[in-house]
Amino acid sequence: MADENDESPQVEALQGQLGIQKIYVKDLSFEAPNSPGVFTEQLSPTLDLHFGNTTNALGNDLHEVVLAITATVKQADRTVYLVEVKQAGIFMLTGFPEEHLPAILATACPNVLLPFAREAICDLVGKGGFPQLLIAPVNFDLLYAQELQRRQAAPATEITH
Repeated sequence: MADENDESPQVEALQGQLGIQKIYVKDLSFEAPNSPGVFTEQLSPTLDLHFGNTTNALGNDLHEVVLAITATVKQADRTVYLVEVKQAGIFMLTGFPEEHLPAILATACPNVLLPFAREAICDLVGKGGFPQLLIAPVNFDLLYAQELQRRQAAPATEITH
């Protein structure tokens, strides 16, 4: 029987480390263009929520990842409030094959950043005089897979001379 502590070279080659170097707010915005009037109305607003993710290689295995969340709350065609948070982090990724980095940067890193962005949004909305906005967990793995499918389905542009 093999020693349970022995790992095959293949498993060892796929192991890497993700280290969090810094978490910070890169940009923060809150607007309530129709206040104070909206505070005197009975509201049944709608929520439009958008997520974005950008990455920037910093060298020496360091990567900046920025998770952008924009939440727009409307009553009919009027904006009740709009909040945008760009929550950023610097991550050290070592020991991963190069082809795995895009997936890690688009899934694992935003998963780390989401709780911080969620807290910032909840605080801003509350300080703006509105009930808490609680953002549900996000499946970044699914979003990444959908983006890859969208890119593969897009027709390739051919250049002819």
